[in-house]
Amino acid sequence: MDDARKLFVGPRLKRLRREKNLTQAGMAEELGLSPSYLNLMERNQRPITAQVLIRLSHAYSLDPREFATDDHERTLTELDEVFADPLFRNTPVPRLELRETVESAPGLVDAVTRLYRAYAAMRGAREMRTPDLNDRDRAEGAADNPVDRVRDHIQEAKNYFPDLDEAAEALASELQEPGHDLFLAICERLRAKHGIRVRVMPIDVMSDSLRRYDHHRRQLLISEIVDPSGRTFQAAYQLAFTEMRPVIDGLAARLEPEDGPARRLLRISLGNYFAGAVMMPYGKFHAAAEALRYDVDVLGARFGASFEQVAHRLTTLARPGARGVPFFLVRVDSAGNVSKRFSSGRFPFSQYGGTCPLWNVHATFRTPAQVVTQIVELPDNSRWFSIARAVKRASNPWGMPDPQFVVGLGCELKYAARLVYARGFDLTAPDPTPIGINCRLCERVACPQRAAPPLMHPLIVDEMKRGVSPFEFDAT
Repeated sequence: MDDARKLFVGPRLKRLRREKNLTQAGMAEELGLSPSYLNLMERNQRPITAQVLIRLSHAYSLDPREFATDDHERTLTELDEVFADPLFRNTPVPRLELRETVESAPGLVDAVTRLYRAYAAMRGAREMRTPDLNDRDRAEGAADNPVDRVRDHIQEAKNYFPDLDEAAEALASELQEPGHDLFLAICERLRAKHGIRVRVMPIDVMSDSLRRYDHHRRQLLISEIVDPSGRTFQAAYQLAFTEMRPVIDGLAARLEPEDGPARRLLRISLGNYFAGAVMMPYGKFHAAAEALRYDVDVLGARFGASFEQVAHRLTTLARPGARGVPFFLVRVDSAGNVSKRFSSGRFPFSQYGGTCPLWNVHATFRTPAQVVTQIVELPDNSRWFSIARAVKRASNPWGMPDPQFVVGLGCELKYAARLVYARGFDLTAPDPTPIGINCRLCERVACPQRAAPPLMHPLIVDEMKRGVSPFEFDAT
């Protein structure tokens, strides 16, 4: 822990004590502290010290870095978005009050966020029947609630599932014999151990699907337009549901008790996680990533994986004692729709709107074969290093739509020196691009890319003036 940075973890410390069914006196005794000092820490009147963190880790089997990770900013951003809704236009809540609520009542914040998402889903269903064409900032507000719940579960787990990782690592060590192709090895295991045959089928047979499992004939069918890394991934996904189904089912049921679409989507996500972990076993992949300074293309060549598969795997490196750079990942299409977001860190993803057009993930469509780098700064003055590249998920026959996406991968600027992509940047005196989370939450004035006014500030309309931005507002 950085000794120069005071770390206040009062609510988290109180939550841990209550989870352990301890009184303040009981926990203080176990940590070798006075009850009055523990009380001050719980009320955020004293910062936690490195020594106390070490005692916590020993007493309660915690990773001190995990305990010290600050999720308040991400939670505060989510709450900002909730109260930026026009529903609360006449009852604005100061950000200081929101911050105090996040710190002192995390359970209440979670309940309010869930309630708002239920409201947003109901409103979205109504707008699908009677769309409000004047509201341009509702793309994700009407998102399917099960998708949001699955994203929440994955984010709360820091996109790291140790049981799946360990099982995948053991399986990969069995499959990857010297000179043995992983796709063929998985196909052979499916055939020999489970009686499942893997077949690559022509596009006229699988015109509308990339993978399909025929349960009655015990055949896994993969379209010929799926590239080699995709074929390996799809075969590994089938292996996940053949050999790891009890573990996946148990984990999904624990995270999502209600049996419904959210649990099924979560099982798919966990199967995908396992497949990626088989292709890129944790220990070997982490060591290679550190040695290669997180060069995504070289890692892809070494492990037979695509750019997106490697980028996704990099967001999962959270094993205690072998942690990687805490990356975030976002995948967007040319219209700015976010179809994938993962993070092992604290990047404040937008939940109910698009991304900032000044972020270079959007410009990357113009240079599809090139990795584009950028240093960005959010309104809270946090700085981030990001890379982005356009990707394709499969080949397409002539005349068919050719969907493309951009994968953005990034980390806090303090980790950038560990990345090969930071060569040529002066990280001691960076010149970041100021961006926002999305237009309705961004308070930057005179932005030429602004698509909507911020909802937490009054709009200023001057018929005799046209500024750089189409919307002017009172930023005070």
